[in-house]
Formats: sequence, structure tokens, C-alpha cells
Amino acid sequence: MQREGHFGRAAAACHVSQPTLSAGIQKAEAELGVVIFDRQSRPVQPTGPGRRVLELAREVVSAHERLLAAAAGGLSKIGGPFTLGVIPTLAPYVLPWFLGPFAERHPEVELTVLERPTDSIIQLIRAGRMDAAILATPLDEASLVEEVLFYDPFYVYASLDAPLLDADEVELSDLDPGGLWLLEDGHCFRAQVINLCGLHRRSVLASVRFAGGSFETLRGLIDRTGGYTLVPETFAMTLPREVRTAQVRPIRHRVPTREVGLVHHRSSWKTDIRRALREVIDAGRPPALATELAEGEVLSIHLE
Repeated sequence: MQREGHFGRAAAACHVSQPTLSAGIQKAEAELGVVIFDRQSRPVQPTGPGRRVLELAREVVSAHERLLAAAAGGLSKIGGPFTLGVIPTLAPYVLPWFLGPFAERHPEVELTVLERPTDSIIQLIRAGRMDAAILATPLDEASLVEEVLFYDPFYVYASLDAPLLDADEVELSDLDPGGLWLLEDGHCFRAQVINLCGLHRRSVLASVRFAGGSFETLRGLIDRTGGYTLVPETFAMTLPREVRTAQVRPIRHRVPTREVGLVHHRSSWKTDIRRALREVIDAGRPPALATELAEGEVLSIHLE
């Protein structure tokens, strides 16, 4: 019901009639003494107390699944379904490190990978429909547990005629908002760059160009029309050597960095699969991506 936001669709998803579903929810509300759903909202939404009830209900369901797995001997081996989320600005570069090796080592795990934006991933994990995710952290979500995987430093990528390329390193103060290309709204990387460059004022942000949902799209636009953008090491390391030498520059002094973590719900119990996944990711991680932040600045993924 929480997922569908509609009694008819929720009933269909549960393979019961709408009156049966409504009666079941009303019975639960009467027993608990709490109105779980606000019937007047469109779509139907949980009430404040109802959200807490649903969160506890998910924990109960998770514990029940764990009990069944233990009774079947499932805790003694690594296997079963596991859904992993990855944000779009990481998926093309990180997934090749571990998908093949993980499948070879753990053929009994039915791994499903979903590429989704951060907000969607958080909702799916909260709803118990995703077991873990690789995304930019910290998220500051009390219901989620974060494990740092690596730190991903930022670089400047510019067109060949850009004055920024005249120097071996770039000062943040030299970055002109008028020449900046950013990912479209919905990407946490966009928010990080806006925070880094101090583009919060509307008058400044209005001069920034937004296009596309990938670094490859931005790269193509920059090469054809000029300008620059900021890219992470995970993307920069995929560029041909000659392109990186000619068009990528590090940022001087405190290097802006995004923290990348493996995130799961506090009530999640698939510890063995998650641990095995972490081991394979760590084994495939390129040496250029540090697991500790020696110096630099971890950028917020939220607009400040």
C-alpha cells in the first residue's frame, strides 16, 4: 500500500480484492490504535505514526525472513537473491570491477543491479526492495548504515582551446561559472559541484549550462562547443591517455573529493552476501582510488 499509494493497485499487487485489502488494513489499525494511512491524500500516504509502524513492520518481515533462512541452513552458505543499487555517475565505471568476479566466486547469489538516482535508491532501501547500494556518501540518514569504499577526487575537464589548460593545476578561483557545464538536475554530483564552486546564488547559477545525464554527454558537448566541467577520477581513468594528458587538470591545494560508500538498511540481514560483495569490490578497486582521505575536502551531496 505504501509503495502503490492506491488501494486498487495495492490490492492487485497482493492478488486480493480491494475490499479484502481495506478490511485488513482497518483491522490492523484497530488493533494497533493507530491510523496508518491518510485516505484523503492523493496518492494515499502514511500518517506520521503510520510511517513508524511501517518501518517496524519491515523489520519484523526481515527478521522473519532471516529465521526462515536459518531454519533452512541459509546462513551457512552464500546464496539467494540480492538487489544492488548504483547511482548513474558510478555505474559505468565501478560495475566492471566486480560483476564478473563476483558471479564467478558466488554463482548461488542471484544478483540484480539497478541504476537509480540517490533519492530513488534511498526510498527502495527504506521500503525493503533493495538490499544495498553504491553511491556518494555521507547521506545523514538515520535508518541507513554506510561503509566507505573509496574516495573519488575531482578534476577539471576542458575543451582544447580553454585557457584553464595553460596551467598544470587549476585554482578554484579561476573557474568561470559562465563556461561551466553540469549534469542535469537529479544527480548528486551536480549538487556537489554547485557547492564546490559556490553557485548557490540564482544570478550565478543562471549562467551555468545544464545538459545530459552522463559525463560522456558533457564531454561531447564540451569538445564541440567549448567550456569545461568537473569529473571524478572514476571517469577520468577511463579516458585515453592522450586525452587525459591534453584536457584534464588537477585542482590545486585541498582537492575536492566525493566519498563513495556501500549503504544498507540497519535492519538488513544479508550480511554474508554484502561482505562477499565488499571483498570483491575492494579487490577490483584501482590503486588510484584511496580508501582513506589524507587531505582534501569531502563535498556534500545536498545543496546547501
